[in-house]
Amino acid sequence: MPTPDLPTPMSMTRRRALTALGLAGAGVAGVAGLAACSGDKSPVWNGANGDDGGDKPAETPPKATVSITGPAADAKDVPASAEIVFAATEAVDTTVSLKDAAGAEVKGAMHPDGKGWLPEKSLAFGTAYTATVTSTGDDGKAVTATSTFTTMAKPTKLVGISSFLADNAVVGVGMVLIFRTSRDIAKADRAAVQRRLMVATEPFQEGIWTWYTARELHWRPKEFWQPGTKIDVSVRAGGLPMGGGYYGRRDSTLVCKVGSDLRLVVDDKTHKMSVYKDGKVIKTIPVSLGRPTMPSSSGTMIIMEKKRNTVFDTMDAPNPANRYRTPVEYAQRMTWGGEFIHAAPWSTQHQGRRNVSHGCVNVSMANAAWLFTNTLIGTPITTKATPRRLEYGNGWTDWDKTWEQYVKGSAIPYVAPAEPTPDPSASPSTGPSGTPSPSVSGTPSA
Repeated sequence: MPTPDLPTPMSMTRRRALTALGLAGAGVAGVAGLAACSGDKSPVWNGANGDDGGDKPAETPPKATVSITGPAADAKDVPASAEIVFAATEAVDTTVSLKDAAGAEVKGAMHPDGKGWLPEKSLAFGTAYTATVTSTGDDGKAVTATSTFTTMAKPTKLVGISSFLADNAVVGVGMVLIFRTSRDIAKADRAAVQRRLMVATEPFQEGIWTWYTARELHWRPKEFWQPGTKIDVSVRAGGLPMGGGYYGRRDSTLVCKVGSDLRLVVDDKTHKMSVYKDGKVIKTIPVSLGRPTMPSSSGTMIIMEKKRNTVFDTMDAPNPANRYRTPVEYAQRMTWGGEFIHAAPWSTQHQGRRNVSHGCVNVSMANAAWLFTNTLIGTPITTKATPRRLEYGNGWTDWDKTWEQYVKGSAIPYVAPAEPTPDPSASPSTGPSGTPSPSVSGTPSA
């Protein structure tokens, strides 16, 4: 992932600003007094013995100071997720070095938020490390601070974090990044967990994590993805405290890419689907939506899974009139509740005219095959003008909230980022990530 530059210490910036401000204030007052008496506009400095006309005294360059605030020196049982936190004043350059007991250098970089130096990988359990932070001031002299600490033994209570997507997946412009924890994370611990899931995109796109549930984190950009965007996620959770005596099982990564800009819009007033590619309508498809007693949901969803052949089985439905077992082709799931786009040759005569489905988007066999070929997991679909509103959480409904609403789900207060300067030397990580199948709840509609 791109490594951000070390932030300029606030103390250095503040000192210089105050010095400049003090000279400006003294200069204004001095010039006003001199102009009334002699007209001399040159400032006069007192000599060493109080005589006028002496040279301006040379300013002594300030000395840098540095201290390590964590982990503390000689600390024991330090989590393997530890990062080096330090405070530096009057520093024009600061470097961090971390070595194990054998003297081997540990790679790492500043966290993107600038609050600490983060090892590239979680530290080994039960191992001693020495951190050295070196700061250099305006005087050219370097000062150092060191801290030797020992990490904890490997814990037995572990929490896994896994990605829905597999590495190198190609996704639609509406796809959200989905990571799940193997147990609920309490609100008090969510910010620390969220901070260790870092997203880098090329080109840069603003986005944020939101806690979709107590054990599911979603990241979406502010706007739909730009086609061709490369996405690199680094999960630095190995050994991270997650509350209740539990710790992160391991670090992981995810690398994926956004495909073409394809979007689907269904209008219940016209009984038609408009297919947009790169902002232009490339196909119009007749549809039949949910009948009046089982209306389709209005809102923005994304395609969650695709099945070339499946069977819709609702034989356990409470209403006998809604029980059926039907083979279906070209099925594309939109909600957990069972709304799909799929081929419905039995309703072709109604498509484009009236609604007869159980809530799904019925299309012809030929149109279903075309859609199945061209869409991706994460292709957005917006349905409008139906009498039922999409329920948030019934599927991956992240885009059915405004950006202002969405950021409220973050455990870290949202701050609009500045676009980073690309690092030409940075290369995406390519490690494995977990790839669980989505849990399916609810029954399919036809």
